[in-house]
Amino acid sequence: MHLGTPSTPAANDTQPPRSLDALRRLIATRERKPGTTPVPARKPASLDRSLPGRELSPGLHLIEAFLPQPIPRAALSLAFAKRHEEAVHPRDLLFFDTETTGLAGGTGTRAFMIGAADWHVDADGGEGLRVRQLMISTMAAEAPMLRAFAGWLSPTTVLSSYNGRCYDAPLLKTRYRLARMAEPLSALDHVDLLFPTRRRYRGTWENCRLATIERQLLRIVRQDDLPGAEAPAAWLSFLRGGSAGNLRRVAEHNHQDVVTLAQLFQRLVQAEADDREVLSFEEAP
Repeated sequence: MHLGTPSTPAANDTQPPRSLDALRRLIATRERKPGTTPVPARKPASLDRSLPGRELSPGLHLIEAFLPQPIPRAALSLAFAKRHEEAVHPRDLLFFDTETTGLAGGTGTRAFMIGAADWHVDADGGEGLRVRQLMISTMAAEAPMLRAFAGWLSPTTVLSSYNGRCYDAPLLKTRYRLARMAEPLSALDHVDLLFPTRRRYRGTWENCRLATIERQLLRIVRQDDLPGAEAPAAWLSFLRGGSAGNLRRVAEHNHQDVVTLAQLFQRLVQAEADDREVLSFEEAP
């Protein structure tokens, strides 16, 4: 009996998939349950890189706010700072605070934000506290920031800060020198509010940190505040491509700091005046 030649299997039964992609499609088709459709890959959410304010030059941002309020009419006595015969015109005061890349200082530390508040009359004649903040989003924008801040100063400017005489001012002076720019701060008067606050309130509360003074003396309670110690990480994260969310919170924190300085200055002036009035009453015959 002639058996003949064995039949050759169909090519479709033996031919391997032409590529790895074809094999993957075959496996996916077999494993997919009937009646289901594949779930498309989730697209990554767009990263929040939006910074507040307007860009003055590449990497330099200006954030501005105006808080309507009456400007003190009389010169403000500096007796609370043990300068009993001196006073300052309210509109000469510039309350300032920096946010920096580190808290230890030194030539490697730089300010990435400078906030300032001063009493101002706007174009419409309204009185209030003007808040201006300079923030850099690139290393190269530091020199333009320093030049812009210097433009806010005049020979009659009186700086006011909270520990700025020991930290913020020396840091900025160093940055001006490293940028080979004229340093404008040394020629100006500077009223540091930390020391008179300590003299008056040491032992009254647990410490004399600005946040404590705000809460206990000025009755200011911050909402969703980013602690100053976290500011360096927020800026460095943005520089490395991260979200701007925490950097905006740094700007809000800095804004409140300089507003608080203006309020604290007035409170110290008033407290000293009250003490003198009580003393005069007790000494009266």
